[in-house]
Amino acid sequence: MDKIAAIYIRVSTDAQREEGYSIDAQKEMLTAYCVSKSIKKYEYYIDGGFSGSNIDRPELKRLIADIRERKISCVIVYKLDRLSRSQKDTLYLIEDVFNPMGVDFISLNESMDTSTPLGRLMLGILSAFAQLERENIRERTSMGMKERVKMGYWMGGGRVPFGYDYDPEKGILVPNSDAETVRKVYELYINGHSTGYIARVLGLSYEKLVRQILTRKTNIGYICYNGEVFPGKHEAIISEEIFEKAMAVMRERAGKKKVERGKLLTGLVYCGCCGAKMRYQQWGKAGYKLVCYSKDKSKPHMVKNPNCTNDGIIAEILENTVKEDLFAIGVSKSIEKKSKKTESVLDVLEKRRKKTGEKLKKLYLAFADSEDDVLEDAIRELKAELGNIEKEIEAEREHRIVSNMEKDVRKKLLSLRESWDYMTSSEQRNIVASCVEKIEVFNDDIKIYYKFNM
Repeated sequence: MDKIAAIYIRVSTDAQREEGYSIDAQKEMLTAYCVSKSIKKYEYYIDGGFSGSNIDRPELKRLIADIRERKISCVIVYKLDRLSRSQKDTLYLIEDVFNPMGVDFISLNESMDTSTPLGRLMLGILSAFAQLERENIRERTSMGMKERVKMGYWMGGGRVPFGYDYDPEKGILVPNSDAETVRKVYELYINGHSTGYIARVLGLSYEKLVRQILTRKTNIGYICYNGEVFPGKHEAIISEEIFEKAMAVMRERAGKKKVERGKLLTGLVYCGCCGAKMRYQQWGKAGYKLVCYSKDKSKPHMVKNPNCTNDGIIAEILENTVKEDLFAIGVSKSIEKKSKKTESVLDVLEKRRKKTGEKLKKLYLAFADSEDDVLEDAIRELKAELGNIEKEIEAEREHRIVSNMEKDVRKKLLSLRESWDYMTSSEQRNIVASCVEKIEVFNDDIKIYYKFNM
């Protein structure tokens, strides 16, 4: 199969209006180059309206696919930044896509031809400048945006806060029909209702939106940008007094939640009947009981089976059961000596990686002297082998980390019964969380699943 030249053309939305960068202008100059070089077979790859900041472009993807199918002899562009404005992406395309397939890269504007040593040198230099220009554009855009916000104008039409619309002519936010819902959110929250209740009553899509509305300073006439707060020109939906009251309530509730998080098994207990999580619930003189979320109508998104028959369990009983099980493990299990197998396996893999890398270097040197297809196939196979060795090394290292974690846990378990009463509630929770994956409860039936082979 005869190879063809690939004429790649890219224009961004802005570049379409720039003289010399239009699709037709690039097409004309690149076609003329092919004629002058007696290149008779060529095909156009045109990405219209795509940024050069990444390589996620349909025609560029098609070009890469054709290169890997060995259909292309060379890639021709009008200017280096038409291929990419990212140094990393440019070097990836040329070093990892074009060069391995024997595809030359030619840029008319920079008089670059990677089939020559000078062309390869120019590539590295010009790629660096293309990246620098892109970063300068981003910096100038960011500076302009900050100046706009400092003057009280909104950043733009995207990500408009709930309760507002964006007026592009005035450049400010304007309260819309949802503004009254925003006011109601603050009213209900200050009056003691939970964020979940407020979301259900007001028909908001999710509970998190309520918290976002409550903490958003846009609602009192400010604009937050990159961690800084500026007075905005838009109309406030609520007063600063109401906002501060809501924040005070939020701080008070956060303090109460910290106390609740002191419960030993929070987040670890699941219903053995329907699979839903179980939560601590005040249960008269008994203290707390762990009950299935499927029986909690206040959080419908947590319900797995509304007909769940799990009666739950007194929290103290379950906590004591888990503690005693951990104490028993500490007594019955001795710390296992570290096996030398893990380290020896890692040593073998490291030696294989080094040896394979040395072979690959020799093949690259041989290929540089003589571009032989057999050498190229051998290089490809060796690179794949090296990649597999890297994965094995990473997996072995992860195994060693887990083994070390297990060893640390076992050390703590040896003296757990003696030290338990001297630990803070936080330390006790950390011990349990480091050992226990989850706990399943179905009435009196308790199953404890550990993270390690306990």
